[in-house]
Amino acid sequence: MHSIRDVLESYRAGKISAGEAEAQIRSSELLELDGFCIDLNRERRTGIPEFILAEGKTLDQIERGVDAVKKRKGWAVITRVSEDAVKILKKHDGMKCFPEARLCVVGEVPKAKLDATVGVITAGTSDIQVAEEARIVCELMGCKTMKSYDVGVAGIHRLFKPLGDMAGKVDVYIVAAGREGALAGVVAGLVGAPVIGLPVSTGYGFRGKGEAALSSMLQSCTPLLAVNIDAGFVAGVAASQICQKISGRKNKD
Repeated sequence: MHSIRDVLESYRAGKISAGEAEAQIRSSELLELDGFCIDLNRERRTGIPEFILAEGKTLDQIERGVDAVKKRKGWAVITRVSEDAVKILKKHDGMKCFPEARLCVVGEVPKAKLDATVGVITAGTSDIQVAEEARIVCELMGCKTMKSYDVGVAGIHRLFKPLGDMAGKVDVYIVAAGREGALAGVVAGLVGAPVIGLPVSTGYGFRGKGEAALSSMLQSCTPLLAVNIDAGFVAGVAASQICQKISGRKNKD
């Protein structure tokens, strides 16, 4: 696959016409498969690699998508994988699975080494799966990570040691919490770095399944960003983009 720069250089040298250049650029941007398209140039354009969401796709679509992306890029990352999806991915040599994150990697992902760290904190053990999705995404995008799970707010003293360990080391926090989601706002009021609230679909009764947690994070009086319920991937990508900017500034200094 030719890069966009290669195509433009060929056009400038008169080797191809404007129409041919346009066709090559378009073909290099999208990989069109039966039923869905894969954006191969997303990372060049946004800094975010094209990950394959397995949830909602048939096993055949997952298999064809992974085969096609690996052929073009040499690797593929698949999120929200089921046990059946893991079975079909095992045919790839070197396939690595992160069960708690429901995420699999096929091939070797080229990682930028960012000089920035994401701290991932959960209120309870029920929030770990979503938090792990966020953490692994951060690491795949080149961030360093620290984690502390099941710190809760029912006994706020449990939070002091994790925050003390992360102080001065963490550039952005992801706080995953279900039920009333109070932990994210508490952390945001205690640390001097951006906090991304990640509501989790735990809790029951009135406004259960993450709705109360999301409402709490959106209504927080502390400076807090919030993603959608169970959106571990989105939280990880957002934290990584912040780290890309922070790392770039550190390297300039």
